Amino acid sequence: MANLGDNCLLARKKRYNGRMHSETEHRPVVLAIGGHDPGGGAGIQADIEAIGANGCHPATALTCLTVQDSCNVSQLMPLDAEHLTAQCEAVLEDCTVSAIKIGLLGSYQAADGVIRLLKACPRIPVILDPVLAAGGGSELASEQLLEKIRDQLLPLCTLITPNTQEAVRLSAGGSSISLDQHAQILLQLGCGSVLITGTHDESDRKWVINRLYQADKQTLIRQYPRLPGEYHGSGCTLAAALAARIGRGESLENATQTALDYSWSCLQQGYRTGRCQSIPNRWFESHSNNNR
Repeated sequence: MANLGDNCLLARKKRYNGRMHSETEHRPVVLAIGGHDPGGGAGIQADIEAIGANGCHPATALTCLTVQDSCNVSQLMPLDAEHLTAQCEAVLEDCTVSAIKIGLLGSYQAADGVIRLLKACPRIPVILDPVLAAGGGSELASEQLLEKIRDQLLPLCTLITPNTQEAVRLSAGGSSISLDQHAQILLQLGCGSVLITGTHDESDRKWVINRLYQADKQTLIRQYPRLPGEYHGSGCTLAAALAARIGRGESLENATQTALDYSWSCLQQGYRTGRCQSIPNRWFESHSNNNR
């Protein structure tokens, strides 16, 4: 990893079969690091679809395999940290990566490997979706992993996108304080900005309220009518869309507004593939055009 930092943001011409190739300027590369969902509702497949739909090229690195369906996660099989970092290094040494999106880590060792990678590439924006539990309730993060995220990963993140439950757990501030206070704790832990999503907030049954917190201000970005039913992969979709928008050079507030609008439309036009939760229709615009 000694030379990795030198390669992270260098747009380099590459020689292949005697011809010169350069990176495609209009398709920025976003590296998505996360777990594999065999049902395709969440995880790396969700990242690929959302990043592509928002105008970027998705590169991927798997942290773990899972056994899950639209109802819950039943098994988590982490990859060795060296295999994870090798995947990331291959992308970072070959491509000009414009943003990094992190989802399910799956193990303390994976988090440690990701942290070392990010320290070697300090200028690439990092968007973290702190996946701590499955939609069906299965725990996906140990206390050791939570501490690792708090102490070492958050200070390397440009933006984190917890739902209300994740914000409470990650801040370790207890359930008696307000969301504003949880956000302030997370900011004090070192992350650049915090977007707390209202999808899991049961205090408002009519609206989903999403709040963006930055170091010097709190902005209410968007609120949406609460949709019926439950969805699998909504957090992955939002964070991946945000990474793509930031990777394209949009400001944080513009990227957040656009990604939230996109994600709500994906949910509004979601569909069911299995017995339980619906999945976001991340290609809804393409599907609409194809059906005309």
